[in-house]
Amino acid sequence: MIENRPLANFLSHLTLVIGVIVIGLPLYLTFIASTHTAEAIVQNVPMPLLPGDNFWESYRLAIFGGETRTGGTLPAAGSMLLVSLITALVISIGKIAISLLSAFAVVYFRFPLRGLVFWMIFITLMLPVEVRILPTYKVVSDLGMLNTYAGLTIPLIASATATFLFRQFFLTVPDELVEAARIDGAGPMRFFKDVLLPLSTTSIAALFVIQFIYGWNQYLWPLLMTTSEDMYPVVMGIRRMLQTSDAATEWNAVMATAMLAMIPPALVVILMQRWFVKGLVDTEK
Repeated sequence: MIENRPLANFLSHLTLVIGVIVIGLPLYLTFIASTHTAEAIVQNVPMPLLPGDNFWESYRLAIFGGETRTGGTLPAAGSMLLVSLITALVISIGKIAISLLSAFAVVYFRFPLRGLVFWMIFITLMLPVEVRILPTYKVVSDLGMLNTYAGLTIPLIASATATFLFRQFFLTVPDELVEAARIDGAGPMRFFKDVLLPLSTTSIAALFVIQFIYGWNQYLWPLLMTTSEDMYPVVMGIRRMLQTSDAATEWNAVMATAMLAMIPPALVVILMQRWFVKGLVDTEK
């Protein structure tokens, strides 16, 4: 029997409304600022709370770049969005592919020091990115991968977390499936492709969402890796738009770029929400 508690329901809904306001208000202000001119944003105190008539100009300037009214030059966010999209897709797909194969090898293959190999992979979780970033940069630089997609993505593909999650899932797969596949004459890769991959669909979807957002929001590694504007991701581009020279900052274009930068990860979360939640909470594997 479900008890009706009006006070508890009111408090829970009030908490949710406050949370939505706290999260949504900055997004709303960002969108409003992207529809006004830079002069209106700076000169009007407080900032306007209703949309302005500079929407198309702000987003055109953000996407294609060019000269501003104050004499400055903005980079094109369109190319930076493409760099971020390619980087996020390669990182997320690469992490999932390598983690699936490594977890499959650790669980289903018998080789010496198998447990030690797994714990060597797992112990890398204790090493933050800042600890290994300089030697990683040295290796990438020596291989001539600066200002390339390979340099932006390959050092970030390996994932001990995803390997651990897939290993734990593979351990829950009944041994009867392995024996049945072996009786049917299926080899290791056939068992992996026809049995394990279909069973791992929800886990793959959940990890894809997490890793896509991780790759999209990369800032520190691209900051070291890239010196060419053609390889700047959008997160770095927003920082570059904050002019430090004599030219005034085009806040409307900055806010428009910030709104554009939020669209791809938001779409991934919205479109894959059902799979994401199912992959995290579903216990019937």
